[in-house]
Amino acid sequence: MGKKLRGADIVWESLVEEGVEVVFGYPGGAILPAYDALNNYREKIHHVLVRHEQGATHMADGYARASGKVGCAMATSGPGATNMVTGLATAMLDSSPIVCITGQVPSGAIGGDAFQEVDVTGVTIPVTKHNYLVTDVNEIASTIREAFYVARTGRPGPVLVDITKDALNAVIEDFEYPTYTISLPGYKPPAPVTNEQVVAALELINKAKKPVILAGHGVLISGAMNEVLELSRKGNIPVTTTLLGIGGVPASHPLNMGMMGMHGEACANHAIQEADLLIACGMRFDDRVTGNVSTYSPNSKKIHIEIDPTEINKNIKVDIALNTDLMVALRQINPGVTFNDRSEWLHRIRDWQEDANQRDILQMKTPTLMAAQAIRAIWEGTAGNALVVSDVGQHQMLECQYYQHESPYTLLTSGGLGTMGFSVPAAIGASFHKQDREIWVIVGDGCVQMTIMEFATAVQENANIKICIINNGYLGMVRQWQQLFYDARYAETPISSPDYVKLADAYGMPGYRVSKLEDAIPTMRKAQEHKGPVVIEFVVEQHDMVYPMVPAGADLHAMIRRPHRQFAEMEM
Repeated sequence: MGKKLRGADIVWESLVEEGVEVVFGYPGGAILPAYDALNNYREKIHHVLVRHEQGATHMADGYARASGKVGCAMATSGPGATNMVTGLATAMLDSSPIVCITGQVPSGAIGGDAFQEVDVTGVTIPVTKHNYLVTDVNEIASTIREAFYVARTGRPGPVLVDITKDALNAVIEDFEYPTYTISLPGYKPPAPVTNEQVVAALELINKAKKPVILAGHGVLISGAMNEVLELSRKGNIPVTTTLLGIGGVPASHPLNMGMMGMHGEACANHAIQEADLLIACGMRFDDRVTGNVSTYSPNSKKIHIEIDPTEINKNIKVDIALNTDLMVALRQINPGVTFNDRSEWLHRIRDWQEDANQRDILQMKTPTLMAAQAIRAIWEGTAGNALVVSDVGQHQMLECQYYQHESPYTLLTSGGLGTMGFSVPAAIGASFHKQDREIWVIVGDGCVQMTIMEFATAVQENANIKICIINNGYLGMVRQWQQLFYDARYAETPISSPDYVKLADAYGMPGYRVSKLEDAIPTMRKAQEHKGPVVIEFVVEQHDMVYPMVPAGADLHAMIRRPHRQFAEMEM
């Protein structure tokens, strides 16, 4: 027999049935019945009280990326729901599976401009994989079950479930959680590719003289790391990753050229432009990867393996499109891949790599503390074993260049939307899955002030995260663009900061400041000894630049390289 339950209780019953262990949220009027019912479920679900609803979505996102499970966030109607929009958009562009549950005004009040009423389903259509408005208590459980299914299948993404207050207060006399097979008209995750497609792909792969594998976020989402490595090894094919693909191939792998794109490695960009075959694995050819699409890899054939059919031929036209799960496709393709010497191609790539190595040597010799030095110190101090949550900007790109990720799922960052303020709440969310692992936040002085209120959440939950603030006194990446393209007219990019050491103390956690490279590792050791949140402020060179850089809309190979004279001036 079923149970007599209010709609509010059904929400929590449904989350328990979906395996949810933690919910990030903030109460309010329309969602209040659900928070009242929460008291009956505290032994099964841990609720984290955030300080801003945007933080709740980023925490759910960070939890999802770290765990591979669906993250869950909750908020009330009106401003509570609209505060979630940025986090939903972040998850949408990065294919992160989260379910956000919001309260809504009573169904009879909808359309009457009731207090805290917003058409949140209308607002979030562009930034969710799907969304629902539930006005009937009998549809709450089936909708939540469907929402989790949609969020985690196919190309993952965010789903929003908006539930009216009267549905939360209504009662079902005989509730049972639905167990039927979900069938959604028009929604069907793709099937394996055909033998004809496999044969066609193999013909291109085995004949290519200068192939390159483009490893995207789909490698990690699909769990196809071993399959990509097998393709690379069997075919002797070099690999480059997107920002979100970092970790899919070990950084030290001899065939890994590093990250591609606007601030990627010069060797990777040159290799793409000179390749005769691109094998795109779970990536979407966004503008930060391609540069000028009309001159992108002009002489190559292109194979695109992608689970989302809308991404195929959207930005770059391809010769063979395999619309399926990446792991499934590569398991069909790899047995037919033959080894090819390709020594001339790999030698050319090594020449490009050696040229780029001079950047690292010079970056590490400057007397002023550079952001790159701070990040390399974090890499050394963690032995490369930490889960790093990076924010957005210069420090994000330097993290990709100077923290060597050997394992998958060790870098969480906002790629597609570039959401400043992502890192601190996302790290808190990740800490609920990776409780025994070192989690280090790399965040700029501009980014951290956008969600700094979540310091209180970190302390409240004793989240074991170490927050490294790279403080250069500027909105660094915007300042870089102003210096390069706007004659150094620094309009509103210099930014002041609080005393982060005192601020950390005010929030109730240790705080340290580092301005010399020799102090970095000893300070990190202090932070590592503390089981809970810690702030380390790295005061770094203000006018550093991130190189290489492909100007917006330029050809991918037309990179601005680091001037050697910059270091000569610093060493004087």
